[in-house]
Amino acid sequence: MQLQCRSGVLAAFALLVLLLIFADISEIEEDLGDSGGRGAIRPAVSSFHSKPNSSSSAHVGVNSSSWPAAVDKSNDRARPSAQPAAAKWRHNQTVSLRIRKQILKFLDAEKDISVLKGSLKPGDVIHYIFDRDSTMNVSRNLYELLPRTSPLKSQRFRTCAIVGNSGVLLNSGCGPEIDTHSFVIRCNLAPVQEYARDVGLKTDLVTMNPSVVQRAFEDLVNATWREKLLQRLRSLNGSILWIPAFMARGGKERVEWVNALILKHHVSVRTAYPSLRLLHAVRGYWLTNKVHIKRPTTGLLMYTLATRFCGQIYLYGFWPFPLDHNQNPVKYHYYDSLKYGYTSHTSPHTMPLEFKALKSLHEQGALKLTVGQCDGAT
Repeated sequence: MQLQCRSGVLAAFALLVLLLIFADISEIEEDLGDSGGRGAIRPAVSSFHSKPNSSSSAHVGVNSSSWPAAVDKSNDRARPSAQPAAAKWRHNQTVSLRIRKQILKFLDAEKDISVLKGSLKPGDVIHYIFDRDSTMNVSRNLYELLPRTSPLKSQRFRTCAIVGNSGVLLNSGCGPEIDTHSFVIRCNLAPVQEYARDVGLKTDLVTMNPSVVQRAFEDLVNATWREKLLQRLRSLNGSILWIPAFMARGGKERVEWVNALILKHHVSVRTAYPSLRLLHAVRGYWLTNKVHIKRPTTGLLMYTLATRFCGQIYLYGFWPFPLDHNQNPVKYHYYDSLKYGYTSHTSPHTMPLEFKALKSLHEQGALKLTVGQCDGAT
């Protein structure tokens, strides 16, 4: 009888253990999302600041199981939950160096950040990256503005800030912190002067997709808009202006307009035009690590490049959701009133998926991702 009782207790205990194990597995699967794309992406922002990293976790790397290998491949709307108490973030140099080494197997930012003057000449024919059946000829103005050497040749910086354009930056008070970084990268020629308290003023590299000329400067339809663009370019004051000139045929005319303005008015900028292999190389790196992006956003491109020359990388304004941690509405860009378009399955970008990958790297200490107010903000 005593033996039977003991056996019954052991069986009940074993059953309880199995139930706990299956409960943990179900919770993990729910957090990773449905790989078939049936459900919305859960970016797990509820635990965003709840997992402090450890500088001793040398075993954590890009190919480790802690990476989002089974993240949802869909591009559906995600609903972030309330922000918990923040935990202290610490940089993990071992992980950062490992990521840099792996990225270097796919591309080298020092070389791929721009086509160089010695590699092209006026009249050369180039096939567009996204429109392989369409070609362009290298113009005299474009050739004149190609750098002779890489604008990042032999450059190394202790800390770098990459500033995205999400409305989550508004009222963040992050401007002073952003401006303290050794090198500041901004995206798509976003305005800064009137938003300096939240986004800062310092700019060392700024990207400019050709579509910006249409969206922000009305395709330079008159002298007023040409002057507005000219003033924005002059405010860069020697910074690197990174123009993806070879992506799609629709941007050729706008690139030429910008090049002509720079040359005519002797604008003090250092122009750079990404290599023809850069986009595919970056996408290849992330796909290899099971982050199934369609086309990397400018922000992800800049992070991937920055691993080459930045000791520590800090991201601001990366938030692809219409609500913040506290369920308050967030503007698509901090400087306009555009609505969110990332939910469309026809979009070339998968921003929530990118965010989940970056959040994972934040938790590992490879980068710091700030999505709320900065320390010291009032």
